[in-house]
Amino acid sequence: MTSDTQPSECFVYITLPGQTSPVTAGRFELTSNRSGVALGRFVYGKRYLNNPDAVEFDPVELKLAARTYETTALKGVFGALRDAGPDYWGRRVIERNAGKAPLGEMDYLLHSPDDRAGALGFGLSQTPTAPRRRFNQTLDLEKLQKIADAIVADEELPTDAATGQIEELMLIGTSMGGARPKTVVEDHDGLWLAKFNRPDDKWNHARVEHAMHLLARSCGITTAESRVVSIGGRDVLLVKRFDREKTKQGYLRARMVSGLTLLLAEDSHLARDKWSYVLLAEELRRVSAQPQADAAELFRRMCFNALISNIDDHPRNHAVIAKNREWKLSPAYDLTPSTPISLERRDLALAAGDAGRFANAENVLSQCLRFLLRRDEAEALVKEMEKSVKSTWYQVARGAGVCEADCGLISGAFAYPGFASERSKSE
Repeated sequence: MTSDTQPSECFVYITLPGQTSPVTAGRFELTSNRSGVALGRFVYGKRYLNNPDAVEFDPVELKLAARTYETTALKGVFGALRDAGPDYWGRRVIERNAGKAPLGEMDYLLHSPDDRAGALGFGLSQTPTAPRRRFNQTLDLEKLQKIADAIVADEELPTDAATGQIEELMLIGTSMGGARPKTVVEDHDGLWLAKFNRPDDKWNHARVEHAMHLLARSCGITTAESRVVSIGGRDVLLVKRFDREKTKQGYLRARMVSGLTLLLAEDSHLARDKWSYVLLAEELRRVSAQPQADAAELFRRMCFNALISNIDDHPRNHAVIAKNREWKLSPAYDLTPSTPISLERRDLALAAGDAGRFANAENVLSQCLRFLLRRDEAEALVKEMEKSVKSTWYQVARGAGVCEADCGLISGAFAYPGFASERSKSE
């Protein structure tokens, strides 16, 4: 719901496949219904619908059609639009930048930077503004780390012009998923999401997450490209933007929507009845141009998350992308281990099978047919991945620069005793 001082509608832009500049695609209105519940309406523009290159925003909720779409979910913001908006960290930076005035959902969309995730953009002008070409360079990382630390600690920032510019540029990357401090930086290869360590981290998250990317690849999983750089004695994880491709004319953009949008689910632990790998596999099979391969890939990721005790595998940490017209599963990202106390049972964020969220081999296998895998195929995959994670995680972590002490802290995350099925325990 918006107040009289806040905008109630905006134009939605899209950068079409093969293009580097946006076009106006439609109009989004956010009001409230008679019960006071936030109500969102979206309509594609006639000119856009007549464009032979026009593409849908997402494959589920906002298909290309001459009609008015309505929703009361997600505070009235359609999933595809919410995916292009700021995440928790992004909202925090935007609130610092906007001052004390209370912000509504429309404000967050309009305040977030042009370089948001995916191919969408928002504005009050019917004609989209030129895409922003200015990015932090990797050499700015030390300054950016200090700004991120200050925002995390809710400290006052210096008022000098240089700091103000850096804080403004910190807005770039506010919609790239997750609650960790981050921004987007550029080098000769293109754009990278820079994820900073926090002073209160239990271990070096930058190196540990990079190690998980490497470990996942060794298990046959496609992950986002990543590397760690050290600046001013601090490590920063750089994750390559897989929704951007650098060209001489600018950046090509891929459409991107989260698993949350595919599932038509709410972004709340109180409404997690649709949070399910099995349901996500069903949706993926419907929308993907390569359903067999993507369903099997999702199965591997579900198993891997169980094997590393990743309890943060919520629907927004899965996505589909479309560089052209066709949709497919995006590379894996946000792979982080945790160390729950229990050795008998650990749960994923999404339901994995007949036993719900239980991160157990038998539960992972229970619905394998829904992932287009025969039982024997799925069993072989699980057995292979369990052996690989158990035997190589330490070597991979040390090779990625994770120190001995941190390896000790995360050691309990991998292939915990409760993961193995009764069948595998007896072998």
